[in-house]
Amino acid sequence: MQKIHITAKKNLFDLNFKELWEYRDLILMFVKRDFAATYKQTILGPLWFLIQPLLIAITFTFVFGRVTEISTSGIPKVIFYLSGIIIWTFFSECFTKTATVFKDNYALFGKVYFPRLIVPLSICISSLIRFSIHFFLFICYVCYYKVKHEINPNEFILLTPVLLILMAGLGLGAGILISSLTIRYRDLSYLISFGIQLLMFATPVFYMVNNINQEYRDVIMLNPLSSIIETFRFAYLGVGNYSFASLSYSLFFMMSILILGTFVFVKVENSFIDYI
Repeated sequence: MQKIHITAKKNLFDLNFKELWEYRDLILMFVKRDFAATYKQTILGPLWFLIQPLLIAITFTFVFGRVTEISTSGIPKVIFYLSGIIIWTFFSECFTKTATVFKDNYALFGKVYFPRLIVPLSICISSLIRFSIHFFLFICYVCYYKVKHEINPNEFILLTPVLLILMAGLGLGAGILISSLTIRYRDLSYLISFGIQLLMFATPVFYMVNNINQEYRDVIMLNPLSSIIETFRFAYLGVGNYSFASLSYSLFFMMSILILGTFVFVKVENSFIDYI
């Protein structure tokens, strides 16, 4: 009979990656649970995956394209806004859902042992699956406007996996860091939804960095998400601001926040139940 010895983790170096792999079936179960809970008892079900980003893109087209007349540099407005929305939504879901992982799962965590990091990882996988559906819709638009010679995709589309890893790492790292801190500082939980909305305006989701004043451009590029979205848009639409230095900055920021978030998460996962 196999014996499993459970001990308290003391530091980051005690993170057992082998144990995470052994619980991979549980990750899959959490992913299935997430999908079932999200669209249970809805009429359209998974079709909402396609409807939601399209409705947001249409709304942005009307508000920012027609009312405020923000320039899209000649790119059709729907696909311009869709390019920012789908990758932003991927980050937003990773961050907001992992930021409340302890609060949302405290009943489960208090009854049975399993590596707590499995839940945030399953959230990122679920968000990636949703993104793939949004991405399919986006590619359909890309093909359509490419045939009409209104956009110019280029070889930088090969960076798509890298951009997704950066987005997932930023969302996961920031999310588990906030989740760990909200155990003792509950005020942070009230700032999550408000903060993510403010962050969207500080990220070029519905505008391009090149179209804003130089004095604000440098500030916007301090946001590690900005270079990722700009590169994504440059790769598929042919407009935007690609910079290897900016992507390197985003990579460094992602690694830093992911390591810090994991360290804090591991530190509090064994004692959080005393504070919930």
